[in-house]
Amino acid sequence: MTTVLECRALTRTYPGDVQALVDVGLEVAAGEFVAILGRSGSGKSTLLNLLGTLDRPTSGSVLIDGVDVTTMSDRELSGVRAQKIGFVFQQFHLSPLVSVLDNVAEGLLYAGVRHAERRRRAAVVLERLGLGHRLSYRPHLLSGGERQRVAIARAVVGDPAVLLADEPTGNLDSVNSAAVVALLRELAVTGTAVVVITHDHEVAAAMGRQIELRDGRVVTNAAAGPR
Repeated sequence: MTTVLECRALTRTYPGDVQALVDVGLEVAAGEFVAILGRSGSGKSTLLNLLGTLDRPTSGSVLIDGVDVTTMSDRELSGVRAQKIGFVFQQFHLSPLVSVLDNVAEGLLYAGVRHAERRRRAAVVLERLGLGHRLSYRPHLLSGGERQRVAIARAVVGDPAVLLADEPTGNLDSVNSAAVVALLRELAVTGTAVVVITHDHEVAAAMGRQIELRDGRVVTNAAAGPR
């Protein structure tokens, strides 16, 4: 399998000599479904921010599709995020003022896609995710599970190589959590490298590989057990 996301000797130190990550190395291949586990303060969110180019490491490197992004300018990184990375967060971050269709179309806003084409692609993805009957709805009219699906649609409408999800089931009940995990698995099957930050071992058990952090270091990196 082709490696699409890699970090080498990744370290992040904050003022006061607080080490959030220490010498972290990992690889994620196209089509992998990976959980990053750890207690609060273990370094999960710091790692997500570094993998998603939202922060820069103190030392070490992050490679996306074989290209070291740690030396890029902010403008270049914005292009990488627009073309290569999709983000899904625990809070859905949907605009209450526009329709589901336009919330998803905004995911292509910085990719240089024309307005009509953005809306066409958004409609295709929403249909694929079972939300074709909700295109004109405002987010407040949707269930929590539906809003998370809209957030996922926005993240993948640009066909990113990598999807990074930060506690995507944290605000959902068990039924909707299972549905979101199944949806993320389907995206991985189509070739997207899916990385999910979670503290929930039950959610992580449904993924192909588990990477556990403790005190900023990788302590486990292994295939998940049988489901």
